[in-house]
Amino acid sequence: MANGKIISIDGMGGDHAPRIVVEGLERFAQRRRDLNFLLHGNETQLAPLMAKAPTAAARTTIRHTDKMISMDAKPADAVRRGKGSSMWNAIESVKNGEAMAAVSAGNTGALMGQSMLILKKAEGVERPALAASWPTRTGVCAMLDLGADIAATAEQLVEFAIMGQAFARVVNGVANPRVALLNIGSEELKGHESIREAARLIRGSNLQMDFRGYIEADKIGFGEVDVVVADGFTGNVALKTAEGIAKMMSDMLKEAFKSGPLATLGALLAMPALKKFSARLDPRKVNGAVFLGLNGVVVKSHGGTDAVGFEQAISVAAGMGESHFRTEVEENLKRLVASASAAAPAAVTSEQAAK
Repeated sequence: MANGKIISIDGMGGDHAPRIVVEGLERFAQRRRDLNFLLHGNETQLAPLMAKAPTAAARTTIRHTDKMISMDAKPADAVRRGKGSSMWNAIESVKNGEAMAAVSAGNTGALMGQSMLILKKAEGVERPALAASWPTRTGVCAMLDLGADIAATAEQLVEFAIMGQAFARVVNGVANPRVALLNIGSEELKGHESIREAARLIRGSNLQMDFRGYIEADKIGFGEVDVVVADGFTGNVALKTAEGIAKMMSDMLKEAFKSGPLATLGALLAMPALKKFSARLDPRKVNGAVFLGLNGVVVKSHGGTDAVGFEQAISVAAGMGESHFRTEVEENLKRLVASASAAAPAAVTSEQAAK
């Protein structure tokens, strides 16, 4: 394999691996001919598939292992016993500097646990977050945390805002992302104390951020902001709710258009508009969630995606790996720390004066 920028791929992770992994890799390789790949997994299964993917094969090295993490594996067991698996080796290639990013469609909990263990948290980050994009009326919106952990303090929500802003800039191409905290209302007194405190910290810090305050869940789809920040429990519930509603609407439309001859005729007449509508809501086009806050880039593809979706996940990994994401996050974290340090003496002086 020629020298150059490399993406590390778990060839055995996902519901339809390794077939869709290789097919997605071939699609991406045809689009980006300046990148090389490390493909981790069972060579006996991968080699015949790669023979049908000539563009990718010319720039891919297969790293054999017959060990893999099952989709139903418990995260704790996957971390304890995962060393040497295709997922583990894909992440380790990022740690040792061989690859600029890793991609897996495997078990989410296992991928998060192994990534944390192998790459460790980045300096200044208290808790990593899982970030992804979803479609809105005006484009796409980034959201985090989507379930890396279930709770978050005010300080951690501010870290998520900083990381989400950089993610939106790199992955979604937004020059100056608008950031908001997910809340039950737009009024200043609404929500948990941690949310209100996070808003206060953002406003009181010297962060380079276009902060828009609070956003309610029903406003996310209108594209009023580019980054939505929440704790992992709330973010995951919001994501699953949106996915469920989209699936329900799709099924109901199909049923309606099959309800009779006139409905079927209407569907045929409306087909161009329906295809355009479907394309805008296609989850494959926003596939690829990123574990932010680690010493390296790890992208989680949806386990049930197809080759088109896996291609997008690799694209996210390439964009993150080639960007100055970590530098931007580090600079804003330093501003946050400096602001907190400056505020501490003022608070002590105020308390002394009160006495």
